[in-house]
Amino acid sequence: MQYLLGGLIAAFIALTGVGAGTITVPLLILFLHVPAVVAVTVGLMYSAAVKLILVPAQIWRKNVSWKVLGFMLAGGAPGVLIGALLLRRFAGPGAERGVEGVLGLILIFTAVYQIIFSFRPVTARPENQNKLRLLPLLMLPVGAEVGFSSAGAGALGSAALLTLTQLTPAQVVGTDILFGFTLSLLGGSAHWFAHTLNAHLLLHMVEGGAIGAVLGTLLAPRVPKRPLRFALWIWLLLIGSMFVYRIFFAG
Repeated sequence: MQYLLGGLIAAFIALTGVGAGTITVPLLILFLHVPAVVAVTVGLMYSAAVKLILVPAQIWRKNVSWKVLGFMLAGGAPGVLIGALLLRRFAGPGAERGVEGVLGLILIFTAVYQIIFSFRPVTARPENQNKLRLLPLLMLPVGAEVGFSSAGAGALGSAALLTLTQLTPAQVVGTDILFGFTLSLLGGSAHWFAHTLNAHLLLHMVEGGAIGAVLGTLLAPRVPKRPLRFALWIWLLLIGSMFVYRIFFAG
């Protein structure tokens, strides 16, 4: 099952471009019954491993705007460490369901935002220093969200880039991939030092993910991305709602 989940997640990332962290944690909790804190750590490290394959190609193709990336990391890097510390503080005996509830709220917010954003036309906006300076402020809570739940870097980061910059679609993808990789690596490392990493589970998922990434890449040109992404956001909305529901109606 661990190999299968890793393969399916990697294939879906290749098909839709949606970040690994957003998908991985709910699946680990629901299907493998992994504790939420361990699921977040595995999700972050798995996301970093998958994106490590993509980063060199994006840099080689010059799809990374280093200036914009610097503004994003100025807020995102400290944010992810804050989120990791918050998760460690919340996690403890009897707190598992509460952590799942917060994860559910984050999934609901991300899904609703993306559903609304997908229907909103994106208009080009002039890129200037003042607008770029908003990125650290916006990426601070995004980084905290990633450190706490491993979700949100790709979806919310790309939305900010499309709104505040004039990067081409290829540059948005490349810059956002490197941003997500850096946050995943920082957050995963912070959780790893707290001894919440299941290395055996992570290794199996990465091995399955290598196969899934290849299959997804081969199928990507033949599969429409927009319907798949929309279906994913609806699914995450339902999963997040279920997590929140379980707080009040625990069996």
